[in-house]
Amino acid sequence: MIRVIIVDDHPVVRRGLKQIIAAEQEMQVVGEAENAGEALRVIRRTACDAVVLDITLPDGSGLDVLSQLKSERPTLPVLIMSIHEEEQYALRVLKAGASGYLMKNSIPEELIKAIRKITSGGKYVSTSLAERLASEFASPGKSPHENLSDREFQILCLIASGKSLKEIGEALCISGKTVSSYRARILEKMNMSTNADLTRYALEHDLI
Repeated sequence: MIRVIIVDDHPVVRRGLKQIIAAEQEMQVVGEAENAGEALRVIRRTACDAVVLDITLPDGSGLDVLSQLKSERPTLPVLIMSIHEEEQYALRVLKAGASGYLMKNSIPEELIKAIRKITSGGKYVSTSLAERLASEFASPGKSPHENLSDREFQILCLIASGKSLKEIGEALCISGKTVSSYRARILEKMNMSTNADLTRYALEHDLI
């Protein structure tokens, strides 16, 4: 039996995922969580074989949860699910230790295939992402945004999406002053000077 924990802040999404997984005879949902804090508590007290983790949570980033899990349980397979296109986060989460990345608009069969793949010790990526990974290894030079930390990259995408510093702070549960500090570091690392520069870069590199 493959025991799965689902982490997503939307009850309807959790219910849908649970129904898809429960339809498989050899799979069982053994726990659910709606935010980062609850996710860590549930995973720590519940024996499981895989975690399906949303990248966007109300009290933090799924990347933060992933980092903590990799520290505490490095062999636990984690499948990241997201509404964001692969170009935004897939390579980053795989490098951070995730066992797979799946878009939320994927068909149910892909979810089951991904869970089976990661619990058997493999990595799950789409065909297009696999091709991009091959290209990355062939051309190892880093793009400027790949030198950003996970939080800096997250804020870069939010700025480029037109969010104000206040809106970003509220979404990430940090102060506007902290967001401003992140913005300054991002601009310095990217060798840019304005939000317009960041937005143009994000568009050119399919980050938003």
